[in-house]
Amino acid sequence: MTTAPTAPIAPTVAPTPARLAAGFLAGLAIGGLGGLIGLGGAEIRLPVLIGLGFDALPAVILNKATSLVVVLCALPFRAAAVPVSTIADHWAILVTVLSGSLAGAYVGTHLASRFASRTLFRVICVLMVVTAALLFLGDEMPRHHALLAQPWRGMAGVAAGFAIGMVVSMMGVAGGELLVPTLVLLFGIDVKTAGSLSLVIALPTILVGFARIGADESLAVLKAQKVFLMALAGGSMLGSAIGGLMLGLVPASVILPLLAAMLVLAAAKIWHHASRLP
Repeated sequence: MTTAPTAPIAPTVAPTPARLAAGFLAGLAIGGLGGLIGLGGAEIRLPVLIGLGFDALPAVILNKATSLVVVLCALPFRAAAVPVSTIADHWAILVTVLSGSLAGAYVGTHLASRFASRTLFRVICVLMVVTAALLFLGDEMPRHHALLAQPWRGMAGVAAGFAIGMVVSMMGVAGGELLVPTLVLLFGIDVKTAGSLSLVIALPTILVGFARIGADESLAVLKAQKVFLMALAGGSMLGSAIGGLMLGLVPASVILPLLAAMLVLAAAKIWHHASRLP
């Protein structure tokens, strides 16, 4: 039995001082948003990586590694506002959504490694616009009122988790921009708690995606780009720590629409870039 060839990995992008500085500053700013809102911020980081010269699949892999850093750093710094005991109280929701997201991450990484760059760019654009729409609607979501009753709520949670897991693995994101609205809408959780829960759900989902990437031998990207990755991850760690400590000081109703607008602009830029590819 033969398998489809994996998408070729682009040549190494030189870690020039300007590129390293841009990576650090981008990580700092986007990591700050991630720590503050409970998002990985990778939908914004992805077009930055592409703008710095990375092809689609290498950008996704670097994005995934940085998302893991943001998630690991943001959780402890958010603990003052959302303690571990509060997260533990929602263990059933975590299990429900995770059961779908882990399976989705496995499937999504398999698909991402087999797309041509032009196709993957366009899939990413569509996912970014969908995410932007959810962010624009985020401030209108009903608080503390679940959208569905059991058992439909549980089944919808698994299905939503599967879809989000695919997005996480295909785009190399933590998925918070999709997880937070899902948790608020389906389960009636407040936004701050939903942000921390989304980080907990994202952590194993990202790891599953990495396991699939390892099987496809695409982790060579991280080795080739280790200097740039250190700059990007360093900025992300500092930013996520600052953002987590500032939780609650800046209203999400201000940040989310701005973030959504940035996503739409970035998606338009990437789509234009994809149109020029062979």
